[in-house]
Amino acid sequence: MRAAAVRYAEAAIWIALATMPYWINAVGGYTSLGTRVVVMALAATALNFLLGFTGVLSFGHAAYFGLGAYGVGMTIKYLVPSTGLGIVVGVVTGTVAAAVVGALIARLRGVYFAMVTIAFGQVFYFIAFRWNSVTGGDDGLSGWRRVPIDLGFAKVDILNDSIAFYYLVFVCFAVAVAAMAALLRSPFGRSLLAIRENERRARFLGIPVELHIWLSFVISCCFVSLAGALYALLNNFADPHGLRWDQSGDFVIMAVLGGMRSFWGPLVGAAIFVVLQDYLSSLTDNWMSLIGLFFILVVLFFPRGVLGVFGRRNHTS
Repeated sequence: MRAAAVRYAEAAIWIALATMPYWINAVGGYTSLGTRVVVMALAATALNFLLGFTGVLSFGHAAYFGLGAYGVGMTIKYLVPSTGLGIVVGVVTGTVAAAVVGALIARLRGVYFAMVTIAFGQVFYFIAFRWNSVTGGDDGLSGWRRVPIDLGFAKVDILNDSIAFYYLVFVCFAVAVAAMAALLRSPFGRSLLAIRENERRARFLGIPVELHIWLSFVISCCFVSLAGALYALLNNFADPHGLRWDQSGDFVIMAVLGGMRSFWGPLVGAAIFVVLQDYLSSLTDNWMSLIGLFFILVVLFFPRGVLGVFGRRNHTS
């Protein structure tokens, strides 16, 4: 009974996402807002792969989000005007950087791991901030834009058609989410859950804990880099703020709002966060304080997140 309800809920989520451009205007939104929700949901879900299912907190994921953004922007501006190649370069750049950093910090735990991820993230931030001649410095990387995708038999105009670009983002989100779900259902994913629940016991069972944490970190950052590349394409712009630690904090907030122990929790949290941000920022300059207050109330009264509350009710009923 519960499994059937979960399947119906997942089907409803996919249907809602697949049809979003055709109903979001009716509820007061717009297509670009829906695209931003999906991009941020991808970033939050990727972070939750490490946080919610491995039990390791990172406050440096914005670095790889930003590297993905600069990777696609610099590819289109300086190398080849190709959206597809730009996405690939952005993802590879963020993933390689994560592989190097992850190898250095995989043995750290708790607050030490979180603080070192912030430190490495700030290194990438200051490089982007200071390297004015290449990255544009504080003004950001501008003077480029996403270009239509040539499929050979047809050309998809993702520049002028916001709906076409939404579906590009949706396809990337669907592939990434399916890959993460498959990994979590595999023996590798079960090992990550074992590490989250009891690292000492997992080590006793012969699981190479450091290797699994490193792989989880790299996989998580790979998909965050994809989200960063898509976010840069959405705005036709990349700036150093995308690499700052407070952007990582936003990803953590999204995951916690929706529910870290739920696979779809980050999607719900991202939708709440992005829509609230869009609405409140149009009303007041102090919108960040209101979102912070809302987050505090959720943590105090719904520590399992929005989906965590429903999961608990289903479990107890």
